[in-house]
Amino acid sequence: MISYRIPEMTRKYVEYDMIQSHTDLPAVPDFRVRLLHAFLGEHRILSKSSDLYAVVITLVQLGMDTHDLIDTDIGKRSMREMRSRQLKVLAGDYFSSRFYYLLAQAGQIEMVSKISAAVCEVNRLKVNLYTKMKQLKVSAEEYLSQTVQLKSELFQLFAGMLEGASSRVWSDLLPHISSCEVVLEELQRSESVSKFRNSWAFWHIMQEGTAEEKHQLSERDHEAAVIASLVQKYDIRAKLAAKLRTASEVIRQTAARMDSDQLGGELIAQLDSFMKKIAAPALAAEG
Repeated sequence: MISYRIPEMTRKYVEYDMIQSHTDLPAVPDFRVRLLHAFLGEHRILSKSSDLYAVVITLVQLGMDTHDLIDTDIGKRSMREMRSRQLKVLAGDYFSSRFYYLLAQAGQIEMVSKISAAVCEVNRLKVNLYTKMKQLKVSAEEYLSQTVQLKSELFQLFAGMLEGASSRVWSDLLPHISSCEVVLEELQRSESVSKFRNSWAFWHIMQEGTAEEKHQLSERDHEAAVIASLVQKYDIRAKLAAKLRTASEVIRQTAARMDSDQLGGELIAQLDSFMKKIAAPALAAEG
């Protein structure tokens, strides 16, 4: 298995004092990237470019995720809020632009085209989802499945580049890997007043709640006590934790059936690391 150096390789593009001092960035998609790197490392040809592709995909995904954090609400902002917003715009643009440079420098022009097409598809899917959300025409499960697809789309392009069983396994696994990351984010959003709107919890309560509860959630300024009460009433954390366990179990079962013991072992190791370091604290809150 090729050694994993992607965090060190991407650090120079991400860790700028100005950004870290004045705004927050989304989490790096480490689970997806680590497993992509492992799959590429098993390929007789793609293994030579596994580091490059993993770095490039990390930066592209980080750029899109950073743009998703930009506040689009109309209203007055403090100087600090304006600076944070401007830096998210610039940081997202910068991360996205690096993939052109890195691939062009390596002579991988065809890969630029493939990634660009995937980014266009992600943006198309986002517009469709955001339109439904704005019109309040999306169910909780539809929101979840489409969010998982958004996280999978960019990485799915490698299914067409891998060979044989690896291609099929990657294509089948990716939605469940992405689901783990999405559900974890939704667990965290269910506990955040500022991030609660348009979360899975928000849509679930809009779907299952009373008329009064739906009216409360339709207001822009949510009260922490109201959200906490609704999250508890509708057992949001337990429902999301169950989804996380389901996705992780599918990954374990798939790993056990893989032809490559080394790749299957890496898959289990990364899943265990994800559940232990990130998901376990969230699930502990349920107990």
